[in-house]
Amino acid sequence: MSRKASLFLLFVVVLALSVSEAQPVSNPDSVLQTILGGLKGTPLPLAGAVRHALTNATSVRKAEAAYLGAEGSVRRDAGAFDPEAFFTLNHLDQQLPTASFFAGAPVLANRQTTSRSGLRMRLPIGTELELTLNTTRLATNSNFAFLNPEYDAFGSLNIRQPLLGGFSASARKQLTRSEFELEAEKARYDQQVLGVSADVERMYWDLYAAERDYAVQKLTRDRAEAFFRETELRSRAGLVGPNQVANAKTFLAQQELLLIEREEQFDRQSDLFASLIGVRPAETRFIPTDQPPTDYPADSVDALVARALTDNLDLQAAHRSVDAARATADAAGWEALPNVTLVGSMGGSGLGGSNQAVIFGTDTLRISGSGSFGDAINQVTRRRFPNWNLGIEVTFPIGLRGGLGEKERLEAQFLIALQNSIEQSRALEEQVRTAYREVSHGQSRVAAARAGVDAAQEQVRIGLIEFRNGRLTAFELVRLGEDYAVAHQRYSGALVRTAKAAATLRQLTSGGYPPSRHDERKNNDN
Repeated sequence: MSRKASLFLLFVVVLALSVSEAQPVSNPDSVLQTILGGLKGTPLPLAGAVRHALTNATSVRKAEAAYLGAEGSVRRDAGAFDPEAFFTLNHLDQQLPTASFFAGAPVLANRQTTSRSGLRMRLPIGTELELTLNTTRLATNSNFAFLNPEYDAFGSLNIRQPLLGGFSASARKQLTRSEFELEAEKARYDQQVLGVSADVERMYWDLYAAERDYAVQKLTRDRAEAFFRETELRSRAGLVGPNQVANAKTFLAQQELLLIEREEQFDRQSDLFASLIGVRPAETRFIPTDQPPTDYPADSVDALVARALTDNLDLQAAHRSVDAARATADAAGWEALPNVTLVGSMGGSGLGGSNQAVIFGTDTLRISGSGSFGDAINQVTRRRFPNWNLGIEVTFPIGLRGGLGEKERLEAQFLIALQNSIEQSRALEEQVRTAYREVSHGQSRVAAARAGVDAAQEQVRIGLIEFRNGRLTAFELVRLGEDYAVAHQRYSGALVRTAKAAATLRQLTSGGYPPSRHDERKNNDN
């Protein structure tokens, strides 16, 4: 290289250094703004992502199906106490050979139609009621039938009341259990909706961090490329040796590989997010448009724990499961006793038919009564010929092993449900305290991470000056560049960590944790 060419190249390098040194140091966020604004993808706000997830999330749909199934169980078990109408009809046509004069015919031909109809129902206290009407129409060829056809009717109101069955505790046990399970499934469904919203928010901030890390890596790669070109110019000018160029080239190659990895991580995070909300991006990947807030109201941890233990819907569902298990265990305690049942009935009878003369020897006989089918039923409803009965049925299983064994089994299930509820409440408290610590340290963490970014950027600026003055090697400057990228990644992690912890607190308190002031200002602006 000629002396003039070397002097010209040195002039170009010095001019480039003076221009670069004159550039002001920008805020870390503003430095990345151009890169972030130029990223290709489908913009997506957090509220829109939550709407998509609540529409498409399979976990929400399964929780909704479980809730609807619990509603069906309540309707089914409540139907056990609905009145039931019944009706049976039977016709018999019969011919019987006879060997008795009093049969009334050599071959007795009977045509009989019987019916049974009424209402039955079971009361929530275990009472069984049955109102029945039985009718018979008999037509025969017997010469000794005074009524032909003959109408018979019988009506009764029957009652069965267990006296040692626990009344409603036993009779309503399935309905009571289903009602508690319905409340539990409703709470689980509502909590699942909150949980999906929190999952979307947490993954949204992960996507935000992946986007920011990719932008930081692209900025680092661009700086590495510029540094490599500058090192080449300084090498040609004889200001640095070839090992400095090799270091700069190695650094550039590493940053190129890291940029590819960051892009893959960004795209993979977008794919995971798309699977969660059930919507694919229209272009390349999703681009988050919201910024994670950094200021959250600091409530006391004990107040948050108390709120979570009171409001958490999953815990409420566990309590309802305990109540359901207790209902069946209480009923089993009554059912293990001997069965003592009060039985009784009251009713009436009726008779009607067409009068028929009966010839017996030289006498022609008739009965005074006759009437239609309706007359027979009228006699029943008016209880012209009343009847009633009352009694006690006692069943005493020897040893009582069956009932007592079932009682012990159901009590064990109740104790298991109770301990699960206690275990869940303890785990909930632990999760609330963990999330609270992350939120309470959020501002300090973000401030420290931002200070780290500013310090790393200042190190790079000073390192460039020392490198240009020959007091710092390219290898040492490369390390400063890597520290700068790591500081930016820690800053992104600090931003999203607090936002994710706040989302977790809202989930654990079932929406009881208040929104940040940033969100309140945003809602007021809208």
